Amino acid sequence: MQRAPKAAALLAVPALLLALSGCGADAAGDTAQEDSGQASGQFPVTVDSALGEAVIEAKPERVVTIGWGSADTAVALGTTPVGVEEVSWGNDEHGNYPWVTEAIQERGDDLPATFTGGTDIDIDAIVALEPDLILAPNSGITQEDFDILNDLAPTVAYPEKAWNIDWDDQITVIGKALGEPDAAKEAVAGIEQSLADSAAEHPDFAGKSFAYVWGGGAPGSLVLYNEGDARVDLLTALGMTVAPEVKDIPSSEGSFTSELGLENAGKLNDVDVLFTWYNDEAEQQRTEEQRLFAQIPAVERGSVVRNLDRQVGMASSFLTPLSVPWVLDRFEPMIEEAVAKVG
Repeated sequence: MQRAPKAAALLAVPALLLALSGCGADAAGDTAQEDSGQASGQFPVTVDSALGEAVIEAKPERVVTIGWGSADTAVALGTTPVGVEEVSWGNDEHGNYPWVTEAIQERGDDLPATFTGGTDIDIDAIVALEPDLILAPNSGITQEDFDILNDLAPTVAYPEKAWNIDWDDQITVIGKALGEPDAAKEAVAGIEQSLADSAAEHPDFAGKSFAYVWGGGAPGSLVLYNEGDARVDLLTALGMTVAPEVKDIPSSEGSFTSELGLENAGKLNDVDVLFTWYNDEAEQQRTEEQRLFAQIPAVERGSVVRNLDRQVGMASSFLTPLSVPWVLDRFEPMIEEAVAKVG
């Protein structure tokens, strides 16, 4: 029996995602339009962060987003940003993630303007957009960036450390800032239900041990993604379990990753399914031609999920109301193929 795509399933859950009326913005940054049918939170609201507080006096109409996942969530909660940080890895032809572009176009809004982000944020471009709210809860903005931006418009940064916020907390804080706390709760519940449904549809995933690594760094070592990283959280939500020896490896301070030298690759011996991603085929070849990598049991039996699709890689790197259904439809078949090879 062919099941409905995850995108359709999740979007139908509370009928809030994309069905909510919201704010539209064109590429030049025209004022966003809000529909009267959308429920509002109470204003003013104050959102605290590691860099300072954002005091939002009224429901935002001109929202700018920086970092991962904030544009997705804003759109899902009914607001199309006037500007977003340009995506340079896993992007579509519009400089955005395809699931965000699709959602905005399905709503009938114009696409937001894009600007340079990263370590050299184009402040002038943001100023020109005349924002009344800047969302950056999953970003790497500095204290200097925050001080400048928060003088321009209330700026929501990360709660403790850069690039370090739980997916549900990100949705919750964005919902608070947008005056849509109830819609945010529904969005979190929708994701949880979608993941639970997917796990139920794939009982063969249950209890399969896994590790998620990247071998494109220093030769002879792997980056290991640990619990708390969205990639790992996605797989555990699907019923898989982090391999015990992997689970015991501590993360580096301030991150959800650790380094595993290939001389210690024996810690991966009991992994049923090995997940990894590559920037390109050359990186894959450099990694997999290393003898100690090739001798990992999961590699030898072929129970490896190798991802070279940058968009799939990004969609599984942060969980949002838009990225989750998009990635499940593409990622599940890859997992199914690898799980089938586990003895």
